[in-house]
Amino acid sequence: MKTAFWKSKRVTLTGGSGFLGSHIATLLKEMGCRNLFIPRRREFDLRQREAVVRMYKKSRPEILIHAAAVVGGIGANRRAPGTFLYDNAIMGLQVIEMARQFGVKKFVLIGTTCSYPKFTPVPFKEEDLWNGYPEETNAPYGIAKKVLIAQIQAYRKQYPDFHGISLIPVNLFGPGDNFNLQTSHVIPAMVRKFSEATEKKKKQVTLWGTGTPTREFLYVEDCAEGIVMAAEKYDSLEPVNLGSGLEISIKNLAEKIADLIGFKGEILWDASQPDGQPKRRLDTSKAVAGFGFRARTPLEVGLEKTIRWYRLNRSSIEREKELDACAVLQE
Repeated sequence: MKTAFWKSKRVTLTGGSGFLGSHIATLLKEMGCRNLFIPRRREFDLRQREAVVRMYKKSRPEILIHAAAVVGGIGANRRAPGTFLYDNAIMGLQVIEMARQFGVKKFVLIGTTCSYPKFTPVPFKEEDLWNGYPEETNAPYGIAKKVLIAQIQAYRKQYPDFHGISLIPVNLFGPGDNFNLQTSHVIPAMVRKFSEATEKKKKQVTLWGTGTPTREFLYVEDCAEGIVMAAEKYDSLEPVNLGSGLEISIKNLAEKIADLIGFKGEILWDASQPDGQPKRRLDTSKAVAGFGFRARTPLEVGLEKTIRWYRLNRSSIEREKELDACAVLQE
């Protein structure tokens, strides 16, 4: 639904052609945003200060949503921890600093639940963010994003005209996700593995870990809605979780996806591979109180839409060359 608020705003959305960013861009246009600038990596490599300056000079945003990130699953994080730390930190540090210098009225940082300590009490509360070291396999990525939350808070304290907020989405999934088995997260990896096994009539599928960890998942369109709502209505020093508030074990998730796809074989677990964080579920009460956000899409409905999208786009996905890099830069 279009609103007067977005109709009049100049908005820059980094990462606007990536998985989450593309859904944010779609929603902003639906809300009536007429002046949306999406910098592309080939022209604006945000790891380079000069490119960040050019981006701001060209777009002159009133609102900047920073959704660009180097992301990947456990395997990708293990292969290139330095890349995950440096690229995410340097992009964010420069984009935030230049937002201050160019007088951006509102800065929206998209963080990650990987920033939370490994043994955070469930449900994760925002005030627990600083109470320990993140889970080792994705700690460099989580720490990079954590530094940016600290930067937002420090700038708000030092510079009265800087209005930056930090949002912490839980694990996302949905149409347009990354299905490359070398770099994907758990849901798209399972969707692809079970789909291929079903077509090839395989009797077994092997998945990483033990299946015992629990995770919370948020449908990507719901996340985009939460981000847009927060950009308009939230203005506070404290970070805010975005999630569904519902938890499922990886084993039960695998069984659910296998059933939706029609895989009838056996699911094996490779316990020699890491499980990642033991449990993950967010306290989402601050998002409800702060700007009225509640997730709307049930997990099974979101999975059905994701599977449908994958099947419709399967041929184009398979034609794409498998990425040599271990991380995907979400443009």
